[in-house]
Amino acid sequence: MTRDISEILDALDLPEIFPFFAVELMFDTATTTFNGESISTGPLYLWTGLGDLTIGDITYIGTGSLIQIGEVQETSEISAHGMSFTMSGIPEDILAIALQLPYRGRVCRVKFGIMDANKEYLLLENGDRLLLENFASIDIMSRDPNGLSTLFVGYMDQMGIAEGPDSSTVTLTAESKLINLERPRTRRYTSENQKSLFPDDLAFDFVNDLVDRPSAWGRD
Repeated sequence: MTRDISEILDALDLPEIFPFFAVELMFDTATTTFNGESISTGPLYLWTGLGDLTIGDITYIGTGSLIQIGEVQETSEISAHGMSFTMSGIPEDILAIALQLPYRGRVCRVKFGIMDANKEYLLLENGDRLLLENFASIDIMSRDPNGLSTLFVGYMDQMGIAEGPDSSTVTLTAESKLINLERPRTRRYTSENQKSLFPDDLAFDFVNDLVDRPSAWGRD
């Protein structure tokens, strides 16, 4: 998989960096029912930091260490390698909703990014930091990533669940898009097969009539 990592390489020259992963799970936009209430569902955007992170027009929800990203394998050969995501601390009500959602075959993406980790604080005119009520400094560091690259694009495959007394752990496996290269594609020279792709094409409608018909090609 060819990717542009020029921004990542430039970001490595920063004095301090904060590396992170961003995950996009493209669940269907739909409405499901839970405990008698209608709940709207849709794509889930997560990242391995704290708080919300907006990149472009997408806002990623911070998960901290609650999400673990499996190894992304790459070889010199063109081959399909999957990966996994492990999400811990999932409440029972969220798990019940997740079990109702169709997920197999939905697209998922994993991105790797780097942000400048140098803190910038809001200052008073005398140079002192402006503090909150709990005496914490107000960080005004930009949350825009200095480098971002797509590591993996694939399809959600299987969801394993380990239930606990208060929360659960969900392991989601995904297959690479290259898995499509391993699927057989059978085409037949029949009218039915042709019309499945091109409904108005009549090219194969008369093939059966021509099988035993004698040809006068080349005769005087």
